[in-house]
Amino acid sequence: MFMVRKNPKRKCKSNDVKDKLRKMNYALVGETSAVQICRWTKNSIRGDGECWKEKFYGISCARCCQFSPSVMWCENQCLHCWRPIEMNLGTELPKVDDPVEILDGIVEARKELLEGFRGREGIDMKKFEDALEPKLYTTSLSGEPTLHPRIGEMFTEIRRRGAVSFLVTNGLNPSVLRGFSDEELPTQITVSTNAPNKKLFDIWHRSTKPNAWEVFNETLDVIREMKGRVRRVIRLTLVDVGEEGKFNDTTNMSEENVGEYCDLIRKAEPDFVHVKGYKSVGYARPRMGYDNQPWFDAVKDYALKMNDKLDDYEVGAEDERSCVVCLKRKDGMDLKITRY
Repeated sequence: MFMVRKNPKRKCKSNDVKDKLRKMNYALVGETSAVQICRWTKNSIRGDGECWKEKFYGISCARCCQFSPSVMWCENQCLHCWRPIEMNLGTELPKVDDPVEILDGIVEARKELLEGFRGREGIDMKKFEDALEPKLYTTSLSGEPTLHPRIGEMFTEIRRRGAVSFLVTNGLNPSVLRGFSDEELPTQITVSTNAPNKKLFDIWHRSTKPNAWEVFNETLDVIREMKGRVRRVIRLTLVDVGEEGKFNDTTNMSEENVGEYCDLIRKAEPDFVHVKGYKSVGYARPRMGYDNQPWFDAVKDYALKMNDKLDDYEVGAEDERSCVVCLKRKDGMDLKITRY
């Protein structure tokens, strides 16, 4: 159980978890939610460039709100995750907060986190003022957002506020995706696809969910069925073979994996495929070291190999600083987001 930092009367269920998150500059909201200021949002306000989301989608990086409605609840303990996954609290939320109250708390807590920029030399004051009102809400902070039973209502409220919403999911709750009404759909759904086969999936995700690989593949079927209703993305986070860390020799970007990923992409028929490089930061470092990070050239080369096998796709965008290449469907929708 968490609290907005302003309210000292509500105590956290686990002080250890709460302390860890606060040391990572999370602001805790309600019983299960949290928000954090992304490094790229800070860079944007400082005038030090923007992340790939702004370049690809045309949405201000400064106005991106990275949050989670279930910050420490997840089925998986993914090797590459830089969050404190060893402290996951399971899959059952202790309480389900009202979506409007969650978003109000997230916005207020985010403003508090941003206030430290006010008055600093060299910041872009217009971007700072704009940043106080988010235009993109992305559930990519930590935990699995589809574990929150009222997540659809949250996306409805975000749309009502005139903002874009991104659902980033591990794909282990296909019934939640199937259950979205058109009004409850986010602007975009991204399915993390970090392992191309069952053997590697089990090693990589260390899931507590029975038959996780089969359930994940069901989600790919659901994503295909949602064509035309919502923007759909398959996201790969590539990890190279390394020499450091507990899982240093585990890679998901072998030559054999190229064709396996393409099979999954054909199954889902997404609008976009994000091919990203792993970064050894946070809690991921003991598991996989810096030498597990592929260079941008290697990530781009891998994306091009996939593209060669996917007749319906082409390179739509790339960003070297963020180490990501985007494949898009030929004659498909534009990357830029013009409606919510």
